[in-house]
Amino acid sequence: MAMNPEPVAPGARADDCPAGGRAIAGVPTAVTALIGTARRGSINQPEPVGSFADFERIFGGLAADCELGYAVRQFFRNGGASAWVARVPSGSDTRQWLQGLNSLAMVEGFNLLVLPGLADPEVLAAAADTCRQRRAFLIAEAPADARTAERMAACMGSRVLPRSGFGAVYFPWVRIADPLRPGSPRAAPPGGTVAGLYARTDGERGVWRAPAGPEGVLQGVAGLERIPDDREVTRLAGLGVNCLGALANGTVVLGARTLDATHGSDSDWSRVPVRRTALFLEESVERGTQWAAQRPNGPALWAELRAAVGAFLQGLFRRGAFAGPDPASAYWVRCDATTTMPADVAAGEVNIEVGFAPLRPAEFFSLTVRQLTAPPPAPAGDEAPAAGGVARALRRSRGLRPRRPLSR
Repeated sequence: MAMNPEPVAPGARADDCPAGGRAIAGVPTAVTALIGTARRGSINQPEPVGSFADFERIFGGLAADCELGYAVRQFFRNGGASAWVARVPSGSDTRQWLQGLNSLAMVEGFNLLVLPGLADPEVLAAAADTCRQRRAFLIAEAPADARTAERMAACMGSRVLPRSGFGAVYFPWVRIADPLRPGSPRAAPPGGTVAGLYARTDGERGVWRAPAGPEGVLQGVAGLERIPDDREVTRLAGLGVNCLGALANGTVVLGARTLDATHGSDSDWSRVPVRRTALFLEESVERGTQWAAQRPNGPALWAELRAAVGAFLQGLFRRGAFAGPDPASAYWVRCDATTTMPADVAAGEVNIEVGFAPLRPAEFFSLTVRQLTAPPPAPAGDEAPAAGGVARALRRSRGLRPRRPLSR
């Protein structure tokens, strides 16, 4: 018995895609870049690290005066699997930290960024901007002197931490076992531990789920420098701070707000899983549709792109990535003459608009991915536009554009 094709996007059907249609694969979401001081290793030369044993071999292992090694160890202990580590000189000033941050230009792709123990406002602001440009997410930490809720609130008011939808901050520091001093727990910034939790949550439940709650017990954590009470947790959450807390089953993260939620705002990008889902979708769609560069820019290409992106989103919908009882209320894809104007066609560019309903809040968000196509035939005597110039423009226009709730 013949069956109707299953819709892959509102307005698109599975049979829009011809035989041999191109599938979009989801990109990694938890490749983590960590920057700090270490016992040895090249300066400002990021190295791929797949285990703590790799870190020991390349950078010399733990050192009492270096937070980096402890952060890397906690990252892998909590579920991390892939990292890039960059060493900066001991006693680095702002300029040297910025050089370390700039060294990440040598890394093709990373998703999370941790600067263990760093509280330099200029470097943290630059780190958040790097994440914006690279479709990554900054995991920031309470400054070392913010040992109380009052002090942490003061830090948020003084702008030590940047206001950004591309990062989140965690309080307080954790207490972990220290192999260099057996029996004496060490106070450590929580960034590496939390990054490992992000990786574990992504692998077990998906990037669209909050890396928080009783399901995400932090491993290797013996306790907290200070356990915030319910009133303090609520107050700090209103300032955009994610508190760690103690439950019967262990230490957990109690919030999932971005640094764009400071001062009680409820912006489009105030929730960690919403921002990270959008980054995942944008990067996956851009990488997965680069074949369009070999195709003429017109209705046939637009239909193929709608079908390919719709099929990708339908697969995510089946895995529970979006809110809504059916595809039409969970996501949409637009790629046609309303998104790609004649000027875009002349420039060799096609625009794909994607809307999705995150699990929380119950509203639509949208983003636009601009992709290269084959340039149109050049008039006699003229040269086609150089692809390199368009690609550079793409990098500058990578920001996501949120849209408030659509009518349902």
